[in-house]
Amino acid sequence: MAVNNPYQAYRQQQVFTLSQEKLVLMLYDGALRFCRQGVSCLEKKDYAGVNNNLLRAQDIIKELMITLNHEAGEIASNLHRLYDFMLWYLIQANVKKDAKMINDVIDILQHLHDAWDEAARIYHTHDYRTRTGMDWQG
Repeated sequence: MAVNNPYQAYRQQQVFTLSQEKLVLMLYDGALRFCRQGVSCLEKKDYAGVNNNLLRAQDIIKELMITLNHEAGEIASNLHRLYDFMLWYLIQANVKKDAKMINDVIDILQHLHDAWDEAARIYHTHDYRTRTGMDWQG
């Protein structure tokens, strides 16, 4: 697929070369941004803007659900339930035009973002290779 816009081509290449942890952080960042924009639109009584932004946040949360590795066990199941709750809550917030409900989802997303960011940082600063006492040269 040819991309005519050089910036779009750059962004697309950037996404394709990101690590899995960075992609998840980008998804959290996007969901947070759209939720915050939804609150801002609600304050301006721009209900079409609220709807659009909350739908986009829901799409990102659905993507997070789809990409969960369910072989990871209980943590994946718990995240799936949390994502499902946030989807339902954003739908209710959109119907009721309730900023508090949106802010509750923002709080959850921010905690997940921060935890994921910290886990990725720790993972990348530690050597988790198994040490056997033998000097392996590969």
